[in-house]
Amino acid sequence: MSIREECGVFGVMAPDIRDVAGICYYGLYALQHRGQESCGIVVNDDGLFASHKDLGLVGEVFSGEALSRLPEGQMAVAHVRYGTTGGTNRNNCQPIEVNHQKGRMALAHNGNLSNAAKLRSGLELSGAIFHTTSDTETIAYIITKERLKTGSIEDAVSSAMDILDGAYSLIVMSPQKLICARDPYGFRPLCYGKTSDGMYVAASESCAIQAVGGRVIRDVEPGEILVFSKSGVVSRKEHCGKQQKKLCVFEYIYFARSDSVIDGVSVHAARVRAGSILAKTHPGSGSGCGHRGGRAGFRAGRGAGVQPFVRYSLRHGTDEKQVCGQNLHRAGRPS
Repeated sequence: MSIREECGVFGVMAPDIRDVAGICYYGLYALQHRGQESCGIVVNDDGLFASHKDLGLVGEVFSGEALSRLPEGQMAVAHVRYGTTGGTNRNNCQPIEVNHQKGRMALAHNGNLSNAAKLRSGLELSGAIFHTTSDTETIAYIITKERLKTGSIEDAVSSAMDILDGAYSLIVMSPQKLICARDPYGFRPLCYGKTSDGMYVAASESCAIQAVGGRVIRDVEPGEILVFSKSGVVSRKEHCGKQQKKLCVFEYIYFARSDSVIDGVSVHAARVRAGSILAKTHPGSGSGCGHRGGRAGFRAGRGAGVQPFVRYSLRHGTDEKQVCGQNLHRAGRPS
């Protein structure tokens, strides 16, 4: 059975009206390794949401024509999916959009809930109608339900975190705010940064922030809620410290891109160190380990003193050199 634990989330909040869809395109392109099943972008144009979502790779779903149909705006949220729960169909594409009594919301989620089945059953018994088979819609319903009882979207997210259990890194967009939230265990990564012209960017990995010309500020702490608005950035930590930190080790082994830094640790350095330890604890001849072993061979070969073959391809078929450089957005929109 293949590992199915990946997704990538991306969000932007700009100080003025601009091509936030184009920025999201390059953010998603840098996160393509986290999900090749589907992708989507939702743009906030002064409180009006416009979206495009479909099955396929970022370059396939977002042609120049598709991007041109999305309006400019000050905020956007985006997602690449490699399904953790639910089947492969267009209904499961994210971000999920919700219309409720107090407004609109778009939600992008990486992770999966351990109590999703119980929560979904309770919601269905109360009359909720589900349109997808993913637990992301369950999160959306829970936040919406809490939003109807609270005074703000960030209060609703905080209340929802008391109910949700498991792994989740969320980017939530309301008409006026962009919210980032990471589960109290910190299972999945989430970080944010800022560009030189004042645009805030949040993403699953630091490589996506750098790809759009941003400077990484820091990781979102486990249990932390970040609120981006016209007033600036507010950090809420009422859920921090409730659980022991448990970042998934596969982020360093497999999921994350090698040039990302997660919770202050270089993914590349962690993999080289792991390969060195492997070579020392389970030594072999080292013959051919660099070329035929790809990334693993690079690390183990280096630990064994063998000159490795270092060029490799990402899992979605794009060469590493094409996406590891900063400022991909300067190449312009796809034609």
